Formats: sequence, structure tokens, C-alpha cells
Amino acid sequence: SRISVVHCFYFRGGAELLFDGVKKHQVTLPSQPEPWDIRNLLKWIKQNLLKERPELFMQGESVRPGILVLINDADWELMGELDYKLQDQDNVLFISTLHGG
Repeated sequence: SRISVVHCFYFRGGAELLFDGVKKHQVTLPSQPEPWDIRNLLKWIKQNLLKERPELFMQGESVRPGILVLINDADWELMGELDYKLQDQDNVLFISTLHGG
């Protein structure tokens, strides 16, 4: 079994409002036989961190359009998106680019 590792997840640009206004979450993900990928991570976030209106964060199994995902400051599109396997000490940043007005 893999060792549980603490990851930091950051929510910005209004995305934090769905998480009780908390912008930084330090999370120890449960051990599982397979490495965590972003697809499983999003499911876990939805079940464990998301406080309200999941439709504003998720669409299907991915983040909804308008939410930018950065993995260690790189666009997740360069990293394989949902299939990216989380490494120890990765930082994942979710930025909402949707602004009312």
C-alpha cells in the first residue's frame, strides 16, 4: 500500500466560496492501491471538501468550464488532465475564471 501524503489544494477567484471561503486545504488522501489521479481526486473533493453547489465546481467527472486547474503552477492540460497521477507534495490550484456581472 502507498503511504498517505499530504497535498495542498488551493481555491481562488471565487472557487473558495464553495469551500466555506477556505482558500488553502492541506489534505492527507486515504491510502489506496492505485496512485491517485485527478479524476479520483475530484470525486474525493466533491464528497469531502465541497460544501455547496457542486454544479459550480464539477461538470460530470471533471471541473466545469471556467475553472482553471494548475498542478505545481503548470496548466493541467500539459499534464494529462484527469489522468495525471498525483505525486508526493504536489500542489493543485483551482481558479474560477467565472465572475458575475
